[in-house]
Amino acid sequence: MDNKRALHKPCAVIPVYNHETAVPAVVETLLAAGLPCVLVDDASSPACRAVLEQLAQGEQIFLVGLAVNQGKGGAVMAGLREAARLGFTHALQVDADGQHDLHDVAPFMQLSQLNPDALICGYPQYDASVPKGRFYARYLTHVWVWINSLSLKIPDSMCGFRVYPLAPTLALINSVKLGKRMDFDPEILVRLAWRNQPMCWLPTRVHYPQDGLSHFRLLHDNALISSMHAKLFFGMLVRLPSILWRRWKA
Repeated sequence: MDNKRALHKPCAVIPVYNHETAVPAVVETLLAAGLPCVLVDDASSPACRAVLEQLAQGEQIFLVGLAVNQGKGGAVMAGLREAARLGFTHALQVDADGQHDLHDVAPFMQLSQLNPDALICGYPQYDASVPKGRFYARYLTHVWVWINSLSLKIPDSMCGFRVYPLAPTLALINSVKLGKRMDFDPEILVRLAWRNQPMCWLPTRVHYPQDGLSHFRLLHDNALISSMHAKLFFGMLVRLPSILWRRWKA
């Protein structure tokens, strides 16, 4: 067996909070693409929980239940830990609300298999459905990510469509207290960049369904993200000499 294939046993991790209408189609598409699914019930409603428990009766579908709502980041981290416990080496993070274009699963998994040590990140291509406020607010986060990572190599830090290599990702998660809500996606990229984690980028289409359920809280989550950027900025200052030295040697 090819060494890269031997080091690549992927699954999908799907954080779910009251997306009982959309998640069955997401799971069906991922299973058809050959990906087992780890569903993380982030303390959803009884109606959503019933749907997830029904789905988990199928083959290659695993369910993790959280007693208290953790937020997107907390649910993703619980799913990544469960994926590793089940013996998977890589996990595709997918939102449960159907905004990610699952036609892009195949190229993402192919690139991951060819580069098993790399984190494969989605570079979003938005259509007209994207809320304008969230679209423009992303650029402020981009600037702070470039400052805090001392690099322009992270073109987008907010898209949650990613293939994580589990070993280095869990090494970080288990050693640092990461944000558990919408601050998770950008923070983990910056902290992995500090650790010199290889990353590859692929464009991916993103659509916001008109009847979709978003859990992004404009004021609260933007405050969390701003606090996260401030924390990372001071962390970057502490690491500045070592980061610059490593890059000079490279």
